[in-house]
Amino acid sequence: MAGPTFDREEILRTFQLFHNPGDVIELRIPKAGRHKTISGYFNESGPLADSIVALADENFAGCYFTINPCNPDLFARSANRYQKYAKETTADADIIRRRWLPIDLDPVRPAGISSNEEEHQAALQKARDIRAWLISKGWPESAFILADSGNGGHLAANIDLPNNEETRDLVKSCLEALDAVFSDDKVKVDTTTYNAARIWKIYGTTA
Repeated sequence: MAGPTFDREEILRTFQLFHNPGDVIELRIPKAGRHKTISGYFNESGPLADSIVALADENFAGCYFTINPCNPDLFARSANRYQKYAKETTADADIIRRRWLPIDLDPVRPAGISSNEEEHQAALQKARDIRAWLISKGWPESAFILADSGNGGHLAANIDLPNNEETRDLVKSCLEALDAVFSDDKVKVDTTTYNAARIWKIYGTTA
């Protein structure tokens, strides 16, 4: 059976949508089988996309990147390349700025089971509903990236805040408020995505 096909152009687009030129981000593949954790630091979209596409046939559960930019000093760990058996990954203190409020919409289902089409569509619709609600509260329409996480829906809202305890608490409170307003018996807002070093799905890769 052929392995999954990764979309190089979509991977490049993901990097360019979420990050400014020169930003350092971490590519991370946790639970990478015999390789344990795969991690690398990138400041160019081309090498990042090439590295991910080269791993397409490995059938890993997911490929992720740090949604917020990392301290440039981390680039020295593995510059525009990945390493297997990585022992060090990005910590919250390694993030230089909060650029995104990451909102993850998960269909309610048993752990370890992919969503069916109805569940998947319900999560995507919930992401649209939250976007519309936030726009009605004054957020600009251009602030959002709405995407398919593979099993659910993703909504990333553009922010620009320092990485400190106050911002962490603010992001946490925002997610808890969205959970209170929008979570139901079919789709839940993930309230755990408030950490600064949150990793996020790389679109163009298979879940």
